[in-house]
Amino acid sequence: MLRLIQLRWIAVIGQIGTIVVVMFCFDIALPLPQMLMVLACLIAFNIGSHLRWHERTEVSNNELFLALLVDVGGLTAQLYLSGGTANPFAFLFLLQVILSAVLLEAWSTWTIVAITSACLAGLSLFAVPLHLPADHGNGLTSLYVDGMLLCFAMIAALLVFFVTRINLNLRVGDAQLADLRQRAAEEDHIVRMGLLASGAAHELGTPLATLSVILGDWRRMPEFSTNQELLEEISEMQTQLQRCKSIVSGILLSAGEARGESSAKTTISTFLNDLAKEWGATRPVVSFAYENQIEQDMPVVFDSALKQMICNVLDNALEASPQWVSLQASRQWDALILQVSDTGPGFVPAMLNQIGKPYQSTKGHPGSGLGLFFVVNVARKLGGVVSARNRSEGGAEVRLTLPLAAISLEEEIDDVS
Repeated sequence: MLRLIQLRWIAVIGQIGTIVVVMFCFDIALPLPQMLMVLACLIAFNIGSHLRWHERTEVSNNELFLALLVDVGGLTAQLYLSGGTANPFAFLFLLQVILSAVLLEAWSTWTIVAITSACLAGLSLFAVPLHLPADHGNGLTSLYVDGMLLCFAMIAALLVFFVTRINLNLRVGDAQLADLRQRAAEEDHIVRMGLLASGAAHELGTPLATLSVILGDWRRMPEFSTNQELLEEISEMQTQLQRCKSIVSGILLSAGEARGESSAKTTISTFLNDLAKEWGATRPVVSFAYENQIEQDMPVVFDSALKQMICNVLDNALEASPQWVSLQASRQWDALILQVSDTGPGFVPAMLNQIGKPYQSTKGHPGSGLGLFFVVNVARKLGGVVSARNRSEGGAEVRLTLPLAAISLEEEIDDVS
């Protein structure tokens, strides 16, 4: 529709210029008041089309069909007032036909073909005569031949320009549709993963509870209670078992199968400080460098999915670099920036272009690559982005950028109200 509006403005300016040249340069009489009235109607319609397009950019086939009919009607009226088929600009009907073939559905295009054919036939019978000198055989010195060549050049230039732009719009639309289909497939994959995780969590609940009871009984048995080394090992097993039970509870909580709220009201610094403390205490990392550069704290709402997303990135870094992992948090304008760095081998070049795709990993075992896939999709749901690069000093860096509007407490309150 925007292309048609632009084309109509060009047509209005071209008609005004043609009328001025024909009347004042070639001294050919034209019914000026009537032709100006047609131009005024086209200008009014174009202003209305522009206002409507700004209010709602979605355009139906019927609206495009109506717009082209108005253009055909305006061209027919101007040709009727200026010689009909004797006017060399009668070939401009081809422009409307080709545009309809590009923009409209099949039935609408054939209707335009029929209407323009009928208009051209009617103009051959009924039109205000245009008094041109009978000099068709004079070549380029003939007014009719010059007008016909100008009409051809104008149609060709406009078609190349507008059809190219329209095809570009169509290709952009196809690319967006392909991206939406890819996202839908990825989200369907996440749903299936969630169902499998929920089912596994249910199944793991019973054996974990059994192990917890057995370990409790072992602590009270004389064979273990008198052996300090075995007691320490049992305590470590109970700690790890409790962590497993917490992970299972978190999965069920995220799936809506446990009581309580999955979202917690806190502040950015408090959430990140607690997360870093918990992660460093429960992972076998030799050196964990955590740096919080957030100067202006703010209330936010975090849920288990966001916490798991950050922990996934840290776990991936730990797997690649058990000796050193770094987490740096900062705030830039209205975004939370989290940078996770390691000193591992880094990403292979092919992986950097496939960040966030499922099963894209260099770990070499089944199911790998799902961590970053989960991270990218959670960040995208929040309106954020995930980027990765290899550090010049060695290792890799994953950067999470999350808009504060998606997690701020004020935004949450506004949504509820």
